[in-house]
Amino acid sequence: MPVCRNPTSGTHAMDLAAMSVFLYCFREREKILDIFEMVSGQRMMVSYFRPGGLWRDLPPGFEEAVRAFTAHFPLEIKEYEGLLNKNPLWIDRTQGVGVISIKDALAWGVTGSSLRGSGVNWDVRKALPYSSYEHFEFDVPLRTEGDVYARYWVRVQEMWQSLRIIDQALKKLPKGPFITGNRKVAPPPKEELAYSMESVIHHFKLWTEGFSPPVGEVYVRIESPRGEFGTYLSSDGSPKPRRVHFRAPSLANLSAMHLMTKGVFIADLVAIIGSIDIVLGDIDR
Repeated sequence: MPVCRNPTSGTHAMDLAAMSVFLYCFREREKILDIFEMVSGQRMMVSYFRPGGLWRDLPPGFEEAVRAFTAHFPLEIKEYEGLLNKNPLWIDRTQGVGVISIKDALAWGVTGSSLRGSGVNWDVRKALPYSSYEHFEFDVPLRTEGDVYARYWVRVQEMWQSLRIIDQALKKLPKGPFITGNRKVAPPPKEELAYSMESVIHHFKLWTEGFSPPVGEVYVRIESPRGEFGTYLSSDGSPKPRRVHFRAPSLANLSAMHLMTKGVFIADLVAIIGSIDIVLGDIDR
């Protein structure tokens, strides 16, 4: 049976509060994309990380831009929390809605904030640290209700934890080369091409043939904003992989939606879909 409440009760007021938060988030997202563009030249679909390191060193002004953002962003998070955390209309439309149990979340492969909103303490950065995450101190926010409000709350708390990580990363930002010196994996510096024939050869072979990894297979997972993102690679020793497969979080999270939508109103579907935060490009993988 549907939950005993009026799905249109206070809808416009709740929509106004949610829209205000959305617009604020959109504004802050633009500031983050500006930093992406400063570093990589692209606002989205960046290709800054390369085999062996990075495309180039961090540009002048990077640290100042990040610190300016992290100094301002806490005020915005507090405003989001002030608008929604104790908003009776928001609570009525999100608590007890879109519930998924721990057992079902694990059975359907749900990951990320959606899994932690059901009480499962699983964050790849903590469980299987990669990319130096073992050197950072941060907490894994958890709720046990497994509803829309729990998933919202976890995501907001993760913003605070991200600020902690960024602050520590800036303090530990290392000096030195930004890419490996192994010319069989990474291209030589462009200035070397003017006087080194060996560098020209390495550059040409790398761009025309690629590099040959050893025979074998590997699966690597990371904690993406929407959940666990995994990459499987199988090599036959040639420059082209024998098989590549991506395990994106959106498909698994969406697959469990039939459990979250039992006994709810159609008006609740938007909140439920938003709480698991799917991306259609992820599902197509």
